[in-house]
Amino acid sequence: MKKKHTLTLILLCTALTLSAQSNYSLCYTNNMSKGNTAFSQGKYSEARTYYTNAKQCEGGNPSAAQQKINACDTKIKALRELFGAKQKAEDPNKQEFEVNGVKFKMIYVEGGTFQMGATPEQDSYAHVDEKPVHSVTLSDFCIGETEVTQALWKAVMGNNPSYFKGDNLPVENVSWNDCQEFIRKLNQLTGKTFRLPTEAEWEYAARGGNKSRGYKYAGGNSIDNVAWYDDNSGNSTHPVKGKRANELGLYDMSGNVWEWCQDWYLKEYYSVSPSKNPQGPASGSIRVLRGGSWRYFTWDCRVSDRDPNGPDYRHNYYGFRLALVP
Repeated sequence: MKKKHTLTLILLCTALTLSAQSNYSLCYTNNMSKGNTAFSQGKYSEARTYYTNAKQCEGGNPSAAQQKINACDTKIKALRELFGAKQKAEDPNKQEFEVNGVKFKMIYVEGGTFQMGATPEQDSYAHVDEKPVHSVTLSDFCIGETEVTQALWKAVMGNNPSYFKGDNLPVENVSWNDCQEFIRKLNQLTGKTFRLPTEAEWEYAARGGNKSRGYKYAGGNSIDNVAWYDDNSGNSTHPVKGKRANELGLYDMSGNVWEWCQDWYLKEYYSVSPSKNPQGPASGSIRVLRGGSWRYFTWDCRVSDRDPNGPDYRHNYYGFRLALVP
């Protein structure tokens, strides 16, 4: 009888021990899983919290959790150095700058590999200069949350060349050369190294970077939700951020105004483009614009569409957004 009770007690204790170990393991596994998800989405502060919780779970692997915490710290530090300012813990991927009282935001884009050009969702509208589809790998960079506004242009340049007037409207009627002069003065005022995005950076960002859901337009497959274009613009530009943002929180990358890119244009460039950080042809006579505009049709607003023009050409549907690198 005594032996039977002793055996029962041993089995009960074993079961309770295994149950406790299981709960400890579940605590660790759940927090590590949530941390990994947040990290992959670029939410490094949130991920760090989960990894810290995991480290404190009994029965887990504190060394592995600490390695993850260190990875988060490295990412957050890099973002702070990239932007040159302390980041808000809740959103380390976004930084606000100010020039002569006008604020603007830059979004951090984590580098990665994507298929550039006339991918299947671009349909039969794709042009020959969007082919062949090719793999491109980009390093980290930052890009403007919106197109450069008239308010920011005036703060830097002291004038407003736009046809449609309004501080929160995108600046337009600017040439590629005009953009370079603006950027030169902006860099003097801020001490940063802003520039135009390359074509590859622009398309990667418009597609949503490593958060891309494979949309035809920047932010969705329904153009009316994400863009001002010929059918809904009322024949004018509109204030930035008036439509839905894409996966990275970028606005108006489809429609509103065409956006100048840094590259020279070559119709056949995709056949010879390097796979890592392509900069466009070494020389040329025309530059590239992306994204479509208030005056253009649906197919011009696709994320892979390319439009060439001379660097001194201006129109009331030509604008730009900024890029920034370390």
